[in-house]
Amino acid sequence: MKLTNKQIFWLLFAVCVLTLLPFMGLTEYNTKGEPREAIVAYSILDTGNWILPLNSGGDTPFKPMFFYWVVAAVSYILGGVTEFTSRVPSVLSLTAVVVTTFLFYARRRPRAEGIITALICMLCMEMHKTGSICRIDMLLTALTIGAFYMFYRWYEQGIKRIPFIAIILMALGTFAKGPVGFIIPCAVIGLFLLLKGKNFWSVCWKLLLCAIIAFIPFAVWLYFACKMPGGQELYDMLYEENVGRMLHAMGYKSCVEPWWFTTITLVYGLVPFTVIALFSLFSLNHVKHLQCCTDQSVVKRFVSWFKHLDDVTMYSFIGSVLILVFYTIPESKRSSYILPMYSFVAYFIAKLMIWLAENNKKSLTYYTDFLSVCGLLMFVAYIVCKIKIIPETLFEGKHAADNIATLNAIGDISSWWEIILILIPTFVCGYWWVFRKSNQIGHKYIYFSMLIILSIYIAIEGSYKNAVMNLRSVKSDAVAVCALSTELGDVAGHMYEYVEIGEQSKGDKLRMYGMDFYSGDKVDNFKKSQPDSGLLLIGKEDFELRKVDFESQGYYFQGPVYTSLHKLENHQFLEVYLFHK
Repeated sequence: MKLTNKQIFWLLFAVCVLTLLPFMGLTEYNTKGEPREAIVAYSILDTGNWILPLNSGGDTPFKPMFFYWVVAAVSYILGGVTEFTSRVPSVLSLTAVVVTTFLFYARRRPRAEGIITALICMLCMEMHKTGSICRIDMLLTALTIGAFYMFYRWYEQGIKRIPFIAIILMALGTFAKGPVGFIIPCAVIGLFLLLKGKNFWSVCWKLLLCAIIAFIPFAVWLYFACKMPGGQELYDMLYEENVGRMLHAMGYKSCVEPWWFTTITLVYGLVPFTVIALFSLFSLNHVKHLQCCTDQSVVKRFVSWFKHLDDVTMYSFIGSVLILVFYTIPESKRSSYILPMYSFVAYFIAKLMIWLAENNKKSLTYYTDFLSVCGLLMFVAYIVCKIKIIPETLFEGKHAADNIATLNAIGDISSWWEIILILIPTFVCGYWWVFRKSNQIGHKYIYFSMLIILSIYIAIEGSYKNAVMNLRSVKSDAVAVCALSTELGDVAGHMYEYVEIGEQSKGDKLRMYGMDFYSGDKVDNFKKSQPDSGLLLIGKEDFELRKVDFESQGYYFQGPVYTSLHKLENHQFLEVYLFHK
């Protein structure tokens, strides 16, 4: 039975939602990024301030407000900010990328290319990871990719009318991250139109008008936000992040990486699909390609190839290259910055996989063999951890305790539904060795490889991930410290945190975001507040460093009254002291 595009659309939608959403609340916050974003939405609902809420003892949000509004809205509907509600926007954003990518390519290229491109977007490592955490990047990616597609539709219609949907998407993207929300889409469609021979001045003034309109909501919010407490700090931070970053003039260092970092992150971000490129090398006629390179220059061959591209392929190629180059310029680089190019790159990987299916099924078979072995080894690793055949004495060094705890956590997985999830990739990968012997056409091999990858992700998200990552969570510490504060009552006063690196650094200050979120935003900043009494939450090394200085200010400390085995965001063990002046 042949499915229609509409049926495939809803099938992809269901696969995304059903394989991601049920697991979003299982893993507690275990990095600084997720609770840092979630606490802003918590502050919005707690204070009713939707313009510029302050949190963590007076910190402003690190980005414009749209993402926080979405998290707050979802959380309000579902009864409060939790790990689940804060990650729902990212899941829905990834789902939007998958289904719109399918529609974009399936309507303009062979439908198989659209399906496989959409599945690659869903299953490549960086997209899948970012689509399942409480961070702004996937929402921005969905809005940017949506603007790409709407701009291309505008091109197909002769660029005569104003592309309102593209402008709305860019406006929301700008309101989520800053001017990059309209710069990237306008740059991609602008370069494409110029290379297609459109009039330079006509393209420029139309795209400039689109950019100005998209910038207006962000500018209005910024105007009112700057008049509120913390407004100047917000303005300075946004200037550093958006202007200083591109001009290499930031007053502080943030994620500084070499120029080739973006290319490397693209390679591992597309795992496991980058592996197919390695297997495809076995299908190339190296003698023939070398002969072609000697007959004519590489540049001439590239120009000839580029001129003969169809519009969709040319647009995808321009988008991929332009985004990669754009994010190579600033010193500050993160793997998630280049996510908007993934749908374009996924299209070329899809074309490669289809070519292999039609011309060299052996390479595709070996690739799926590799995936199935990885899936089976996951189950072997679980059994090894379960029966504890690896002696703990094998581990040495400063990470020995963490490695032992990880192995024990995997071995302790015992609930029936988690075991079922672990067995899913085992059965799928085992069945592959039966399926591969049948005389199937190559396209079915592609879909089977996707099924293996999906089954592995289900086991990771539903079982392995929460068992391992929850070891790093400070949720239990926050509950214990809050209970201690309640027990001590007036003697304890309030909770305050001190993080040395956060106080000394500029810009992206490090706080105890996990402790603050899980305590209900009840942890204030010790240095800003200068309290007379309370509980001090501090890293062990930081306390040893600052104890004499604090005592010189008239503080007396009792304790530690609580010590944690979990490390904080600054990689120090938490200690809690009762203090007074």
